[in-house]
Amino acid sequence: MSSEATGRAVVTGASSGIGAATARRLSATGFAVTLGARRLERLEALAKDLGSGTQTLRLDVTDEASVTAFAAAVPSCEVLVCNAGGALGLEPVTEISEDYWRQMWEANVMGVVRCARAFLPQLTASGNGRIVVVTSVAGHQIYINGGGYTAAKHAAAVVTDTLRLELLGKPVRVTEIAPGMVETEFSLVRFAGDEERATNTYKGMTPLTADNVAEAIVWAVTRPTNVTIARIDLFSRAQGSARDVYREPSS
Repeated sequence: MSSEATGRAVVTGASSGIGAATARRLSATGFAVTLGARRLERLEALAKDLGSGTQTLRLDVTDEASVTAFAAAVPSCEVLVCNAGGALGLEPVTEISEDYWRQMWEANVMGVVRCARAFLPQLTASGNGRIVVVTSVAGHQIYINGGGYTAAKHAAAVVTDTLRLELLGKPVRVTEIAPGMVETEFSLVRFAGDEERATNTYKGMTPLTADNVAEAIVWAVTRPTNVTIARIDLFSRAQGSARDVYREPSS
């Protein structure tokens, strides 16, 4: 009943951060890996460090045609890691950018739906499919000025739970990975390239690393076939909730 680390794993948002770290760990564990993201040059650089079976394809999860073409180019899929997403802005609900909110919904929610739909036939045909959706603790908690992101991640979490119920009886397991603060390009993107503001997000504390999250993902997809890891919440020791963080006093 073991879930062997064989077959092909597909990772979206694989050009950096959690996606890239997950691709490295999956490849090292024995999976052939397909990398998908908009920044194809980064995928090709990453692929040089991975196994010979690595495939790189451009993917924009906010574009249905892109997702359809992406899935059609992948020869098989046993594991799908829906990692593409992210946050834009940090403003009160009454001061939001509607464009930001639409982009977050398309990436974090509809991106998951599109990829799950596109790859379900291959996942089912494999006889041991696994879908991993990388959400956030913001999918289960809220914080001030985070309404757009928390709303999108709450929706992604609900979609994941619903998908698990809808796939009962099929050979496909569904897992949600919900990290807290992880030091990646996340804050740099959220703050439109403002490096000082992004760096200050992690000031006085030690956040999770992308590899911490990748390790949890690979553990979840290599459990015995009768075991579904429904959800893993990950915090650094310095973080107690989406809002509560202990920061060392400045010297």
